[in-house]
Amino acid sequence: MVAQHEASAITPVQVAPVKNGQGRDHRIDAMRGAALLMMFVDHIPQSLLNRFTMRNVGFADAAEVFVLLAGYASWLAYGRGFKKYGVAGCLKRIFRRCVQLYIAQAIMVFVSVASIRVWRHFTPVPVDFLEPELAHGIGWIWRAMTLDALPSNLNILPLYIVFLAGFPLYFLLMRLQRYLALLVAGALWFLINLDPDVNFPNWLDPDGWYFNPLAWQFLFALGVTASAETERRGRDFPRIPVLSFCCIAYLIFSAFQAFPWAQWSLPDLRPLGDLVSPAKSWLSPLRLFDVLAIFYLMQSSSVARVWASDTRVGQILARVGRYSLDVFVVGTILDLYARLVFTSFGDGWILQIVVNVVVLGVLFALAGWLDARRKRQQSQALAAAG
Repeated sequence: MVAQHEASAITPVQVAPVKNGQGRDHRIDAMRGAALLMMFVDHIPQSLLNRFTMRNVGFADAAEVFVLLAGYASWLAYGRGFKKYGVAGCLKRIFRRCVQLYIAQAIMVFVSVASIRVWRHFTPVPVDFLEPELAHGIGWIWRAMTLDALPSNLNILPLYIVFLAGFPLYFLLMRLQRYLALLVAGALWFLINLDPDVNFPNWLDPDGWYFNPLAWQFLFALGVTASAETERRGRDFPRIPVLSFCCIAYLIFSAFQAFPWAQWSLPDLRPLGDLVSPAKSWLSPLRLFDVLAIFYLMQSSSVARVWASDTRVGQILARVGRYSLDVFVVGTILDLYARLVFTSFGDGWILQIVVNVVVLGVLFALAGWLDARRKRQQSQALAAAG
């Protein structure tokens, strides 16, 4: 299991104390925990739970939340790290984290390919479970190891590796001028939306990486900038009534437009009818505005702060978010087995309940065990120091 002591966008986040004395902000961890669980559910098409995730009530889904929060937490882990550990020390920490993410990606790819190859010897497996290039031989291995081959549902960690590797450059631009880096990132995102064919190559897909890094880097950059600005101000985002109203109005429009009315056998109430679904691959503006509206409302809300830190549900989600790399790796592998079980044995109510309860139970138990282990290690360290 990946060591959790290394702070990063996928590990425990320490947020700078705010002036009102409310201390650590658990909202980032709670939002990330919720995003992880929704990503797990969304990757199982046969699961009835995916009817209740955020992609059904808005243009964006959990992936946008995950990347935005990765940027936010990266500043906490590394933006402050250059001053704390020095340039060489912080670069070493970033490199070590990239290696951890790379190992996690390799584990998921090899376990997925091996599992499907073995499973199909006993029962038929639909072709969409495994790209044809991965179905035979070993020639694909070097492409997977160089991130030139990104299978479906295994393409978000490589995205984060690219962003984290580029973080020192982004930090340098921020040091030159606070918003210069954000301006450059936004300009690149805009250009990719004009010409989405500009992308990283993917041996398994002629269109390139599903999450186009040249576009999605803007969302990561927004998270970094928001984190740096929150730290500089020493308090939450200001709650501006007009801006809050615009965010809520946009999310209501997004919910009505994106809701699967036909799937629920309900009258179609979409304001714009058959509007083309906003592209996820290059992060179309409608998806970007959606996740930013959610983020602003959460980060400017004292109620959300209290909910994340003082309620049982908020604490459970925050715990999942604090160990999200471990949860993500285990959840992705369990995703695959859940899909295989549903495909091989049907998706009736009994299997729906058993599969979802067992898998979600494993993820919650994993987060609980990791949290207990961390607290035990901290207690031992304090005892040794005393």
